[in-house]
Amino acid sequence: MYDAGTASVSGPAAPAMQRVNGVARVRFKQSDGKSRLADLYQHGAAKIRFPKVYDAPPTAVLINTAGGLTGGDRVSLTFDADGDTHAIVTSQTAERAYRSAHGSAEVTGDFTLGEGAFLEWLPQETILFDASSLKRRLSADLAKDARLMLVESIVLGRQAMGEAVRSVLFRDSWRIRRDGRLIFADDIRLDGDPSGILSGPATASGGLALASFLDCAIDAEDRLPLARSLLETASDSGLKAAASAWNGCLTARFVAPDSQILRAALTRFLTGYRGSDLPRVWHC
Repeated sequence: MYDAGTASVSGPAAPAMQRVNGVARVRFKQSDGKSRLADLYQHGAAKIRFPKVYDAPPTAVLINTAGGLTGGDRVSLTFDADGDTHAIVTSQTAERAYRSAHGSAEVTGDFTLGEGAFLEWLPQETILFDASSLKRRLSADLAKDARLMLVESIVLGRQAMGEAVRSVLFRDSWRIRRDGRLIFADDIRLDGDPSGILSGPATASGGLALASFLDCAIDAEDRLPLARSLLETASDSGLKAAASAWNGCLTARFVAPDSQILRAALTRFLTGYRGSDLPRVWHC
């Protein structure tokens, strides 16, 4: 018997959404006086390619074959540089954090540098779309005289496309240790309407494109005059930037009204500070 008053009609359960689970691990070593790839592991959407370079350190190019990140995605990256190696890690293009229906995308980056090693982390920008949710953590363990250079930039929407970001969750945590001792800790958190959060003079004065730069080296403080001179020439078109150094770390912050101004400023600064051109993918 069918009772219309008590019966319930339900369709099949909605299938679980496929999520990114990307893992990449890379180790560089010194061999015959050159820095070379020693180990490579890649799984899921996290891919790494090594374009041919001339008169430059080996360069690892990160590729997210999923095309972006959304809630529930996980990406884990590990980079080890053995003693006296020099390597660069960058990304093929901008990373994208899309609208999240449930949970947050999570990205972790772990770096271990041996004696005399030098690793440059130079990814292109991360674009945060409306209603995106991204949590990122970078952690590094450095030997006594190792050097780690990091840059990360975020852009809130694509202004050229008329996109407005009204709500976002973004958490970024950096922890750097040398010989087991914490030398640098930094956290950024945006939760809510970024235009309101970043409107104040103590935040970003309305800027929607932000970048953080860090150079951890035993002589980093000696480079502060160079960093500040480069920032003086880059402070135009609404860009605001400043640098400071302490405890074997030099850091610089950039705030710009849009991504094009930020990218141009970062390109000039990084090229001048590093004394060499950025990886080719930055210019593609």
